[in-house]
Amino acid sequence: MVEILFVHGALVRNGAWWWHAVAELVERDTGVTSRAVALPSCGEGAAPGTSGLVEDAAALHAALDAAGDAIVVGHSYGGTVIAEGADHPAARHLLLISSYLPEPGLSQGAIMSGEQDPVRVADLGDGTIGVTGYDEAAFGARFWADVTDPRTRSEAWARLTPQSVAAFGTPTTRAAWRGRPSTYLVCTEDRSTSLALQREHAARATRSVDLPTGHHPFLSRPDLVAAELGALIAG
Repeated sequence: MVEILFVHGALVRNGAWWWHAVAELVERDTGVTSRAVALPSCGEGAAPGTSGLVEDAAALHAALDAAGDAIVVGHSYGGTVIAEGADHPAARHLLLISSYLPEPGLSQGAIMSGEQDPVRVADLGDGTIGVTGYDEAAFGARFWADVTDPRTRSEAWARLTPQSVAAFGTPTTRAAWRGRPSTYLVCTEDRSTSLALQREHAARATRSVDLPTGHHPFLSRPDLVAAELGALIAG
């Protein structure tokens, strides 16, 4: 039986929370269960500042070691983790959401370097960076403007976290998306990752699908993400 491995994005923690609405719909409709991969660079299982992309990729690879066939789902930075860590026989299909399929040698920072309006972060002086210059309303307007439930918006804000600088500065050495089926969900109303950058990376995937959502469709339209996963499971 296939299972789903979820890999969350940058500067947040508690992956299971971000994906729970999609996970519940998929399990209800297909019986397929899922797990969220803990990312050490975000302080999940390690102190922030002591781990980076290498450790995040190792965590994903270890999760695949324990899997049978798996659909690996990555959001934003999660796609860079997948590129480095999902070159594994258990990885049956990759699903990237407003994310990246980087060529080897590219770091997350380099991928984002051409964006005209990058997210504002600050060096916290302990090997980590964190979001700066936003209050809850301003950050929400950019990242989850299409999330209508106030409690969900507040809980998302509460899960921001510092992340190791090494997650952003370490170049990839692998491209797990090469030679492996992949689907890219382009979030056409995204106010964070530009549509141009999404299109650039979506062109490397086997197929792409446009979603009329912001940066976090698994919060605003979990039904759409669950439907894409259901189709992959059925296929």
